[in-house]
Amino acid sequence: MFIPFLDNLRRQGVPVSLREWLDLMGGMQAGVTGWSVDGFYHFARACLVKDERHIDRFDRAFGEAFAGLENIPVEALVHEQSIPKEWLEKLAEKLLSDEEKAQIAGSGSFEELMKKLRERLAEQQSRHQGGNKWIGTAGTSPFGAYGYNPEGIRIGQHESRHRRAVKVWDKREFRDFDDSVELGTRNIKVALKRLRQWARHDAHEELDLPATIRATADHGYIDVKTRPERRNAVKVLLFLDVGGSMDDHARLMDELFSAARAEFKHMEHFYFHNCLYEGVWKDNRRRWTEQTPTWDVLNRFGRDYKCIFVGDASMSPYEIAVPGGANEHWNEESGELWLRRVCETWPDHVWLNPVPETHWRYTQSIAMIRQIFENRMMPLTLEGLTQAMRVLG
Repeated sequence: MFIPFLDNLRRQGVPVSLREWLDLMGGMQAGVTGWSVDGFYHFARACLVKDERHIDRFDRAFGEAFAGLENIPVEALVHEQSIPKEWLEKLAEKLLSDEEKAQIAGSGSFEELMKKLRERLAEQQSRHQGGNKWIGTAGTSPFGAYGYNPEGIRIGQHESRHRRAVKVWDKREFRDFDDSVELGTRNIKVALKRLRQWARHDAHEELDLPATIRATADHGYIDVKTRPERRNAVKVLLFLDVGGSMDDHARLMDELFSAARAEFKHMEHFYFHNCLYEGVWKDNRRRWTEQTPTWDVLNRFGRDYKCIFVGDASMSPYEIAVPGGANEHWNEESGELWLRRVCETWPDHVWLNPVPETHWRYTQSIAMIRQIFENRMMPLTLEGLTQAMRVLG
C-alpha cells in the first residue's frame, strides 16, 4: 500500500534513497507510530526528508497518497468557549442566487458583529440549520458554516467559499512558497530580466573561469580573469500574503518567489495573511509558534532596502482599519497603522497585486491599501513589474 506513496514522492521531486525507504519500512514493522496517521506523517517525514526545502513537496506527495484517510474535526474556540462540533456539521449547504444574496443585509459595524456573537454563545443551547440568527450551518446567519452572509464570522468550515468572512476562528495551515520551482511561463522569465535592470551597487568581482582558461592557454601562464558579480547587490525585503484567496494565485507566487530567490543575493522574505499586523513569519508550519515581531523587522533592516508586498489586498475593510479586526487573531493596533509604519521605514516600496487591475475597483480593501501606499500598487504582470522596477529604482 506504500508503493503509490513512494511514486508520489519521486514525482514531486523528493530525493528518497533505498536506504531511507527501508528505514521507514523497518520502523513501521516495529510499530514505531502505532495506528496514528499523524505519527506516521512525522515519522515518514523524519526518515525521508533530509533537506527542509523538500518538506512542501513531501506534504503534497503525502496528501495525494493518503487523502481522506482520516478526517480530523476542527475545534473553534471563542474566548475559551467551545462550540459543539455537531452545531457545525455539514448536513446541508446553502446555495443562493445573486438576487437572493443581494437581499441579505450585512451585520453592521465590526463591534456590533462581535457583540452579537457573544450574545449567541451565551444564549444558544442546540444545533441550528438553515436559519438567519443562530450559530449553525446552511443559513444566512452571520455565524457558522456552509451558508452565506456578506459580513460573517466563519466557524468550523475548512475552506473559504464566498471569501466574505470578516473573521475566521479556525486555525489553518498555509504552505510556504517553493523557491525551487522552475519558471513555467515566458512572462515570468522576461520579468526576471526586468528585475536585473536594477543598478548594481558596489558589485564584487567573481572568477570568470572560461575567460581565465582561454587567457591562460593564449599566454602560457596563469592569467586570472574576473567579472562583475552576476547577482544584483540590491537589497530586497519581500512580504508575501499567503492562504485564503491567495490560494488562487499560488502557482504565480511560486514562480515569482523562485525568480526573486535566484536573482537577489541580499533578499529577506516574510509571510503575512491578508494584512500586516504585529507579527510575521518565515515558516508557515510554525506561523503560530515562531513569529517574528514586526517591530524587529522594522528596526533590523535599513532604509536602503527595497520593500515589496505581494498580495491580492482582498479582505474585509475591518482587517485594515479596525483594531481587533484581523481575520484570525485579535490585533491591538490596526493593519493600516502597521502598513504606514512600513511605508515610512522603507521609502522605496511597492505592492504587487495578482488580481487583474480591471477588477480592483470592485473591492473596497484594494482601494484602501492603494491609498495607504500612495498608488504604488501595480498588477503582477510583465508591464506591472516593469513599472514597479521604475518606481523602486
